[in-house]
Amino acid sequence: MFTKTLIAMITAAAAISAMPAAIAQDGETTTDTQAAKSGYIEANGLDYYYEVHGAGEPLLLLHGGLGTTDMFDAVLPALTAEREVIAVDLHGHGRTVLGDRDIDLIDMGNDMSVILNELGYDKVDAMGYSMGGGVAFRLAVQHPEMVRRLVLVSTGFARDGFYPGILEQQAQVAADMAEMMKNTPMYQSYAAVAPHPEDFPKLLDSMGALMSKPYNWAEDVKTLKMPVMLVYGDSDMYRPEHIVEFYQFLGGGLRDAGWQREHMSKNRLAILPNLTHYDIFLAPQLTDTVLSFLMSESTVKSWAEQVEEGR
Repeated sequence: MFTKTLIAMITAAAAISAMPAAIAQDGETTTDTQAAKSGYIEANGLDYYYEVHGAGEPLLLLHGGLGTTDMFDAVLPALTAEREVIAVDLHGHGRTVLGDRDIDLIDMGNDMSVILNELGYDKVDAMGYSMGGGVAFRLAVQHPEMVRRLVLVSTGFARDGFYPGILEQQAQVAADMAEMMKNTPMYQSYAAVAPHPEDFPKLLDSMGALMSKPYNWAEDVKTLKMPVMLVYGDSDMYRPEHIVEFYQFLGGGLRDAGWQREHMSKNRLAILPNLTHYDIFLAPQLTDTVLSFLMSESTVKSWAEQVEEGR
């Protein structure tokens, strides 16, 4: 039963992410996601595929597990209107081949620093969704000098942050699911760009092994000095208690902010309504929320300022 549920869950997410056109913020459809620059960079024995879009301050954008950079096609136009976006296909995903190494978040965090250095970036904002959030988190922990601001979308700091049912489903991800998934958009989108589509069963084995590893990075969370935003759907796969604990480790949610916002944390928590883990990366409200944080913008005035303006 869990295997069937998992396949249905992944298929639904992949069907959305495989859409050929992006949905712009105003609801119009656009296919303008042409990369200004793309190619491969070798990092610690792997050839990573990357794309650069747009112009402005650099933003490293990292996709979720069993996806590709194409997952962000729906929100990419809004991001590139304000930012230069560096999107990377992670280890074994999309156009990046599955190497001999295990798929590992810590290793990929180090790989991202190599890629950024090779592309000539000293410091970037970093945004990752799901597994990509884990990679962005490790980059920020292991190479904090390279990350100006960090956005983690539907990302946890420990394996037990998932609902128990999700952990049971993840434990069943393995090569023997490959044949059943041949007709799913997930496999078809993978096969359309992967250098070696025959590696799909190996990818499932590797991802199953990754998701089975216990981890708890609570102490690493507390070391982060750059501003951090956590973003979740109100119907996410992470338990609400875990989300709140993550924010509290970052110094948020520990006290009242004060009537002049004098006690506010520099970090932010966003719970977006009517969204799940499987559609949050497509939502226009995601880019609205994230860009405001990345650009350090706030239109909220204190009560005192409002009273003063009214005089």
